[in-house]
Amino acid sequence: MQKMRIISTLFLTAAAVAVFSGPCQAETTITGAGATFPYPAYGKWAYDYNQETGVRLNYQSIGSGGGIKQIKAKTVDFGASDAPLEPKELNEAGLMQFPMIMGGVVPVVHIKGIASGQMKLSGDILADIFMGKISKWNDPKIVAENSGLSLPAEDITVVHRADGSGTTWIFTNYLTKLSKEWSEKVGSKTSVEWPVGLGGKGNEGVAAFVDKVDGAIGYVEYAYALQNKMTSVMLKNHDGKYVAPTAENFQAAASGADWAHAEGYYMVLTDQPGANSWPITGASFILLYKTQDNATQAKEVLKFFAWSYQHGGKAALALDYVPMPAEVVKMVEMTWQKDLKDKEGKAIWQ
Repeated sequence: MQKMRIISTLFLTAAAVAVFSGPCQAETTITGAGATFPYPAYGKWAYDYNQETGVRLNYQSIGSGGGIKQIKAKTVDFGASDAPLEPKELNEAGLMQFPMIMGGVVPVVHIKGIASGQMKLSGDILADIFMGKISKWNDPKIVAENSGLSLPAEDITVVHRADGSGTTWIFTNYLTKLSKEWSEKVGSKTSVEWPVGLGGKGNEGVAAFVDKVDGAIGYVEYAYALQNKMTSVMLKNHDGKYVAPTAENFQAAASGADWAHAEGYYMVLTDQPGANSWPITGASFILLYKTQDNATQAKEVLKFFAWSYQHGGKAALALDYVPMPAEVVKMVEMTWQKDLKDKEGKAIWQ
């Protein structure tokens, strides 16, 4: 209960940072837009950073697709996306990316009498549900997966993201690995043609729909599941073990990531091996132009992210995210030194 109260407070704080930081405190404002996945952590970091430095972060939690569009249009200082851009797209756009935080995407349900951790699902069954092939909660496939659990003869209402979303990209990427039919008919993008279901805007919108609709199933970032006291399911992972969504299990999934050999930091963490690995784990990325028109502003952006790497780990863990390992942070800062330049070609980060 204490953690729930902390998370609720942080959500309010995150929403308030851009609006209520007074101009006398915030002589400098940096702007960003994109992923809702890391928004609770970014909100907490922004609040703490503002209190320490007076610098204000105006971050629009509009989804990864929107963040990619806004950084490409140069309407913000940085974009944020849970769907990493492939090296070719980065190079064509003149962008660089780096991972900022890791966490888990969680299937959540609203079924009377079912509590968190009671229902077990495998990836192929989850794919069939989101394709509309399984439409009742007492379908024989779900019953076989949940021996001893009383499941109602109730219609399943699928809830998905309506906006371009890195959370959707992580979720659908996982489904492509577990279902050949999903891979061939739907695929994995920030926005897909959903076979069935209702669309909600942002993690917030999906959480609200699932909360209101009996028989609903959706997917949200874990902090949203906690904040809204939602019912999460156990998932069968790569090693065939049923695991719960926890920070420890997100860390288990991320532990084998080889960032040193990931070109442009392109890394996918879904369906990782390991007995404790949560199968829908992902990283969230920051997007910046390699050549910066305003070197002073760009340095302020980097100072915020450097501070967050150094001082934001405890807050991230409190919200059940996984901070980036120290060795990855060192790699990222070396990338800043090497790749980020002003208009004269001089390094911005020393």
